[in-house]
Amino acid sequence: MFDEIISHVEDSMVKIPGGEIELRDDRTNNKWKVQLKPFLLAQYPVTKDLYYAFTKNSPLSLKGDQKPVENVSWNNAISFCNLLSQKAGLRECYSTSNEGENIICDWESEGYRLPTEAEWEYACRAGSTQYRYGEIDNIAWYYENSGGKTHEVGKKEANAWGLYDMLGNVWEWCWDLYDEKVYGSYRVFRGGGWYDPARGCGASCRRRSHPSFCIDDLGFRLAKSY
Repeated sequence: MFDEIISHVEDSMVKIPGGEIELRDDRTNNKWKVQLKPFLLAQYPVTKDLYYAFTKNSPLSLKGDQKPVENVSWNNAISFCNLLSQKAGLRECYSTSNEGENIICDWESEGYRLPTEAEWEYACRAGSTQYRYGEIDNIAWYYENSGGKTHEVGKKEANAWGLYDMLGNVWEWCWDLYDEKVYGSYRVFRGGGWYDPARGCGASCRRRSHPSFCIDDLGFRLAKSY
């Protein structure tokens, strides 16, 4: 069973070309450029069906559920990436140091991981410089059209690189610390969710929370180095 699911996951990974992205933090008015190597990014956020197929907490009611998984913390997402790598026979990306206090990413590993926020925004924009890659009602589930809930992935229009639900539906955890000096271990999440107004669903919109934080409009998407 796992082999078939992993094969499907592999088939859904999109090759993203290398390039450059300029990020900005509206809170501090800082801007910085990041050079990116080519990488792989999943076409869709991780679904409930995929997540619960590999975790011990596997309600039968969620089998086949193609809505994005939510109420998962950054820690949950990291653990899932390693678990999926194990099942696929790949070297895990994440390990711990300092008696488990620090999470280290092996960027040379072929395993699954979270995208960096630079990778996330670069992939979301897909060559565009606009705040959104299309008309919001055509590309995203947000406050005005979601009916107060998540929706099955892939039902809105994809961006130019074939990625769905990059905006709206659920926010997506990224690897990065937000601002370690000010917020400590808080991690970044991107993209906006079903509860957000239109202004909260854009390529450069960024939020943060503690890596143990969970909420009903926050999920994640798989990435891989190659």
